Amino acid sequence: MFDITALGELLIDFAPVSTDADGYPTMAAHPGGAPANFLAAVNMLGGKAAFMGKVGNDAFGKLLVNTVKDAGIETRGVILDNDTFTTLAFVTLDETGDREFSFARKPGADTQLKFEELDLSLIDEATAFHFGTLSLTGEPARTCTQKAVAYAKSKGKLITFDPNLREPLWDDMEEAKKQILWGLEQCDVVKISDNEIEFLFGCTPAEGAQKLLDEFDIKLVFATLGPDGCLFANKKCSGVDGKITGLKIVDTTGAGDIFGGTAIREVLRASAAPDELEADELTNIVKLACATASLSATRFGGISSVPTREEVLELLAKQ
Repeated sequence: MFDITALGELLIDFAPVSTDADGYPTMAAHPGGAPANFLAAVNMLGGKAAFMGKVGNDAFGKLLVNTVKDAGIETRGVILDNDTFTTLAFVTLDETGDREFSFARKPGADTQLKFEELDLSLIDEATAFHFGTLSLTGEPARTCTQKAVAYAKSKGKLITFDPNLREPLWDDMEEAKKQILWGLEQCDVVKISDNEIEFLFGCTPAEGAQKLLDEFDIKLVFATLGPDGCLFANKKCSGVDGKITGLKIVDTTGAGDIFGGTAIREVLRASAAPDELEADELTNIVKLACATASLSATRFGGISSVPTREEVLELLAKQ
């Protein structure tokens, strides 16, 4: 059995190491992809995770499969595609570590996943099913994702969702909004950023969280606030916590995914259903998830930046 099975992209993030005199970056390759980063955090905390997706049958694709397997994630749901290349993401960073993305994905292998290729036993064997919007940017992966979500719901799985808005991957931002809203209509638990709430609803994180609870009937909302921690809300309680100080941030790539994986893993271990959790338990979940994400941002990359539980607990003790 698995705690969580996730569907989506597995790709290479190229992060800058240095810049030459003409402004061109020297880049280092790191394994990534939001669902894979998410699952790496689940596994590091002692959970069991499985991944469903497609990479190219090329050097990068094979490296990624090995990396995911080495992270303890089940990889029998990963397909090697002979016709398309593994997706590449090129990340540039500003002085605070915030990133801007450029993608080689026209198409990338992750966009070519078809529902009939899925090993549905990976959903059958999981407690929760997780997805994001990068698999909703185009066909056939969009229909594949929609059918996989419907299948997971029919099996009574907890559905978790991360909008993970990447504007360069959308030709039409209204279509991006439409697909994110569809994802919100499907899920029980959402990890969403303050910027994504602003994009969707033009309101504050607190107002957005309430809207998600009331209008989308979501059971539990985690609205991340960058360096200011995270707002949590269900129909019983809400609060803000998790601000971490004193760390040198070098790369925020994957930090939101790692927050999500940590938080959802803890939700699955919690004493009550997501909509029944009390403020003290949600506060502890948010503190752990924020510390895990913050530590990951002191290192480059996504999957490879996930800290150990011991490192996280040591950081929390110092805070």
